[in-house]
Amino acid sequence: MTRPIVYHIPVCPFSQRLEIMLALKGRSDAVEFRVVDITQPRDPELLRKTRGTTALPVLELSGEQIIKESLVILEYLDSTVGDQPIRQADPYRHAVEQMLIAREGPFTMAGYLYVMNQDPGARGSHREKMLGLYRDIDAFLTQHAPDGPFLFEDFGLAELVFTPMFMRFWFLDYYEEFTLPDTADYARVRAWQQACLAHPAAQQVTREEIVKLYYDYALGAGNGALLNGRQVSSFVFEPDWRTRPWPPANKYDGTASDAALGLVSA
Repeated sequence: MTRPIVYHIPVCPFSQRLEIMLALKGRSDAVEFRVVDITQPRDPELLRKTRGTTALPVLELSGEQIIKESLVILEYLDSTVGDQPIRQADPYRHAVEQMLIAREGPFTMAGYLYVMNQDPGARGSHREKMLGLYRDIDAFLTQHAPDGPFLFEDFGLAELVFTPMFMRFWFLDYYEEFTLPDTADYARVRAWQQACLAHPAAQQVTREEIVKLYYDYALGAGNGALLNGRQVSSFVFEPDWRTRPWPPANKYDGTASDAALGLVSA
């Protein structure tokens, strides 16, 4: 095997982290990305290699050595690809970026629970949870990097961890009309978010792609699961998302048909 292999789902935010890191290093060719179709059963050979792990991405090295978890894979690639690590070299600065990265787990969980919520009466509590997490990040950035826009001088490890989630949360804007209030307690995190979204190394996906592919998530069906009355997942590769119409924004009206979503011929 000439290059490490990353088994991934193309639109997965955890895989995009790896793509961003390699782009920052100018070494997008350092690994081979092999696509896994989330709408199909896992390849038994891949399951054998990963000892039953279905979560992606996973990194395969020579000798079928497997590394799991995107943050662990990031650390490995940062240490082995290119001459200059993305992470901060100074121990204190690295600790600061790790403290910010530690906030990503609850942030991501809250966003996915929000978009998958099917109870209109719970929308307010999900919104307040999300806003509270944004305020916490705002306070952190105001303390450690008041002038911004990034945590340190350049787009770094914390940015590449959070940016894919900022992009996935376009589905909150579309399906839940969630936006940050235009008030001072969100000003710093908004500037950070905007700078992350605009960075040239982080342009692997678009808002349209996220909204269309994650439609089933908005109806409570994640990871390629099929909803009642539907035969095709919104995560399928064909027909291409670019040819599909935009899905209905009001997710609480129930699922649109496969034909209405452009997944099958009408």
